[in-house]
Amino acid sequence: MRATVLVDNIGNDTIQGEWGLSFYIEYGDRKLLLDAGASGLFAENAQKLGLSLEEVDYAVLSHAHYDHADGMSVFLDRNTRARLYLRDACRENCYRIKEGGWKYIGIQEGFLEKYRDRLVYVSGDLEITKGVWLIPHRTSGLERAGRREKMYLREDGKWITDCFAHEQSLVFDTPEGLVIFNSCSHGGADTVICETEEAFPGRKVRALIGGFHLHNKTEQYVREISARIRETGVEEIFTGHCTGEEAYYVMKEELGDKAHQLRAGLQMDF
Repeated sequence: MRATVLVDNIGNDTIQGEWGLSFYIEYGDRKLLLDAGASGLFAENAQKLGLSLEEVDYAVLSHAHYDHADGMSVFLDRNTRARLYLRDACRENCYRIKEGGWKYIGIQEGFLEKYRDRLVYVSGDLEITKGVWLIPHRTSGLERAGRREKMYLREDGKWITDCFAHEQSLVFDTPEGLVIFNSCSHGGADTVICETEEAFPGRKVRALIGGFHLHNKTEQYVREISARIRETGVEEIFTGHCTGEEAYYVMKEELGDKAHQLRAGLQMDF
């Protein structure tokens, strides 16, 4: 399989970056889009890289935040056949406390209704095509992560701590082991790996790819989670976006050759 980064915070002279994440994944004869960044930039980058969005068979939304969802309308308007798979907990209701006020960070309002006929709401584990799985969080107490990140949901006029039930991992079965994508890993990168191992007992985890939401964490926290990631036995990590460059360099110190930085235009083969 080959995964190409269409959008990440880091770009280059020809492939622009933005605060967001998007992957174009080729798995055998099937093509998948995971997330679409915060704008239509992912589509511009796909064209520059010679990748056809019209050929995508399946689209996946990792979670209900704007920097992964707001480009998806561009995709659904351009590709008229692929369905978009998202968690059944996805709503247009995600907020964060920022600078003393509530900031909306969710899916563009009206999107879920406008594209309702293209959406597949997923509960539990789902094999969307042979060898490709969607896995929800299966760890209790993730409200603690929501409180730490100051992230909440607006439900029935009340503020509810986000437990990230709207977040999912995209897992590929490869000859070298399982390859996991989780675009922000709000529940913890080590948690994501352990949840996948629980879903696939006895299977080796080849790689974890995505953001780890460490841009706002202390150096000590980053070193501690790096140690927990090492203990899982995962062979490699590829991380960027909400990990943050400073945290990445700390992880690189801790994990050495296991750690790699994402950037727009990067291609990864497994």
